[in-house]
Amino acid sequence: MLTLYHAPNSRSSRIVHLIHEMQIDDQIDIRTVAIPRMDGTGHADPANPHPEGKVPLLVHDGVEIRESNAIILYLTDMFSDSGLGIPVGHPLRGRYLTWLAYYGNVVEPVYLLAFTKLSHPMLTASLRDVPAVEKTLSKALSENKYLCGDSYTAADLNLASIFGWAPDALPQDPLIRDWFTRCADRPARKWMMERDKIAAE
Repeated sequence: MLTLYHAPNSRSSRIVHLIHEMQIDDQIDIRTVAIPRMDGTGHADPANPHPEGKVPLLVHDGVEIRESNAIILYLTDMFSDSGLGIPVGHPLRGRYLTWLAYYGNVVEPVYLLAFTKLSHPMLTASLRDVPAVEKTLSKALSENKYLCGDSYTAADLNLASIFGWAPDALPQDPLIRDWFTRCADRPARKWMMERDKIAAE
């Protein structure tokens, strides 16, 4: 039994998007929960078993899987026939893992620092900065249509999600903008956004 705990218009939305993209909606019970929001709305929900009250949380037969990157890898490995992941042994497996880790370890922290206007040489040296992230992304997209070659994967879904939530952060670089447009135009993403809109009403 697979259960996803999800709050509309949050980080767990990309997991809902992924589930629909993979066409495994009938195999996962998506339970809507509340979370405390940055604007002061929302609240801790006793129905959410996440130890920090956050989302996403995937529970598989009683075992909790937290963090988007881990959940994405877990689902794309478990449902490998979906084509959204890259299996062990494939030449591009390492690239796929790299982009999943890069999002959580570098991209989101860097953009959060930029949004809050926090700056320190140690942070830049350790985490990089927005120009460094944009350069890395542009170089990858100058070589391939998507992050792991010419096919869309969950790595694209995950990394593109930050520009979906913060469109003002989308770089002017045409390679990145064209890639984001391809990712944003996916029917599964539009379905997720409509689902979240209804659920949030």
